[in-house]
Amino acid sequence: MSALPDEALSFEAVPHDPTHPCDCRPAGRDLRQAFAPSRRTLLRGAALTGATTLFGTAAVTTGPTIAAEAAPRRTPTSAVVVISLRGAADGLSLVVPHGDPAYYQARPGIGIQREALVAADGFFGMHPAMAPLVPMWEAGKLAAIHATGLPAPNRSHFAAMEELEDADPGSTQRVGWLNRLVGGDDVSSTLQGLVVGPSLPASMLGPEPVMSFVSLETARVAGGDRASDPRGMRMKALRTQWTTSRTTLAGGFREALDAVVDLDPARAARSRRRLYPEGDLGDALSAVARTLRADVGVSAVTVDCGDWDMHVGLGNNGGGWMQRNAADLASAIAAFFTDLGPTADRVTLVTISEFGRRVQENANGGLDHGWGNVMLAAGAGVKGGRYYGTWPGLTDSLDADVSVTTDYRSVLAEIVAARTTASTATVFPGFRRERVGFMLGQ
Repeated sequence: MSALPDEALSFEAVPHDPTHPCDCRPAGRDLRQAFAPSRRTLLRGAALTGATTLFGTAAVTTGPTIAAEAAPRRTPTSAVVVISLRGAADGLSLVVPHGDPAYYQARPGIGIQREALVAADGFFGMHPAMAPLVPMWEAGKLAAIHATGLPAPNRSHFAAMEELEDADPGSTQRVGWLNRLVGGDDVSSTLQGLVVGPSLPASMLGPEPVMSFVSLETARVAGGDRASDPRGMRMKALRTQWTTSRTTLAGGFREALDAVVDLDPARAARSRRRLYPEGDLGDALSAVARTLRADVGVSAVTVDCGDWDMHVGLGNNGGGWMQRNAADLASAIAAFFTDLGPTADRVTLVTISEFGRRVQENANGGLDHGWGNVMLAAGAGVKGGRYYGTWPGLTDSLDADVSVTTDYRSVLAEIVAARTTASTATVFPGFRRERVGFMLGQ
């Protein structure tokens, strides 16, 4: 078991500064680190739902039912991968509504000109840095759904993230939609729900067991690898120590130990890291691809992609923060599906962000907190090569938002309905989804 590493940057609220409308950046810290919750944060969240066992960088959280007695297991036939664009990405930059004149009126400095866009139709087009995704778009494997989001504006990063990931408004239970998803189908495995990164997001909190790791290579029992323990004596001793106990703690430990051992085929899978761009997202998606190719029972994955809170210096198609982030995102997603190979036929990926940005650029060449956003869906079951959603029309005024015309839960629920055996009514309690039409059979 591991000790807690040095605690990473914690969030801290700062007094509202009228010259800087973001009220949640860490005071005096690098904004790029603002969406990196700590290991201790992970444990606090996990402790709300059950026992947590640490092996290296891996954390296995088990609810009381599973910890006491593991259910029969069946290998899932599909997987949903969620990329969370932390910090509130600007959907109008990722997918540009070039056919709406208010877009260019509101963004004289950061607007992307029509001729620079890729995958353009008569109204929309993607940021030129998204060019690595054009082959998937043209192959009908990538779609975009615009003007999506929460049913009402919420401009606080943290409150919006929690509302978005709980997806159960009004409930006092701390259970996320991905935890309900892995608990709502006919599969049961500690490896079914997987988080790659240092935090346990609200979407995975709940009674179902989930695993998280920072690195696939270090998600192991210390000293339990073949090189250090060629005869397996350490692992045998650990099992013997906990086998006879019927306590919840012992059950959770056994479950966690099995899960870490079950990762062995993923660690043995060939790494194709060179396909990906440098950086955390490339590292994470490379590990996810190896895990999915190894077919160890994972069916729901979430990966954080931070650093989208662009109040200043967003840039345009000539360079800047958005161009760098969009290029990294697009290159990493394209590499992920290449890396998956035939396994891509059972993997659906979706991007989500807690809210979008204002329509009008600010005096610092950036964008302040807004409402509606764009979601990308790629892979198995996606009817791609087109833009979906109902466009609300833009207004060039100081406080104008992109109005939400499609509840984000309708997008997620369509994937759940098309690709899993879970009930959308269970995964999204009290919500009646509307048809969006971007998934086959929906």
